[in-house]
Amino acid sequence: MRRHVFLFAGILLLSASASAQVYKCEGPEGVRYSDSPCGENAERITIPDNRIGGSFNSNLPPQPEPATEQAQPEERAASSNPPSPCKFINSTDLRRYIIREQVVKGMTKDNVLDAFGRPPETYPTPQETWVYSTDYYGMLYELTYVYFRDGCVEKVVYRKP
Repeated sequence: MRRHVFLFAGILLLSASASAQVYKCEGPEGVRYSDSPCGENAERITIPDNRIGGSFNSNLPPQPEPATEQAQPEERAASSNPPSPCKFINSTDLRRYIIREQVVKGMTKDNVLDAFGRPPETYPTPQETWVYSTDYYGMLYELTYVYFRDGCVEKVVYRKP
């Protein structure tokens, strides 16, 4: 029991110091890993940072440049567009959607490519639309329409053929 506690504590300490130096040494007793060089043939191992996270807004398309001329209030009211579908999706949820091959409102085109791959059909007008087909046992099962506005998914529609 006591050995398990020490082993667990050692694993926690090792994971907490993931950015520390690690060396691999081969000797007559086998391969050994250490936080300091353990012989003449010590090989330094680089451990990649595997923490989950990301920066805010990293999955949004770039914002358009602001207009240089000031529009009159009447023009602004007449040209008011619905709010952009682009929204922040936190990195954990975004990874979960992509792994599950799901597309949701607010994803960028790159996110959709990561989740579904290249679309077999695209339509640029009147609204950019990507169409995916799902085949089960060689039969067309479902069509998925992904509608984009401002570079982000505005809506996803699933239809039976």
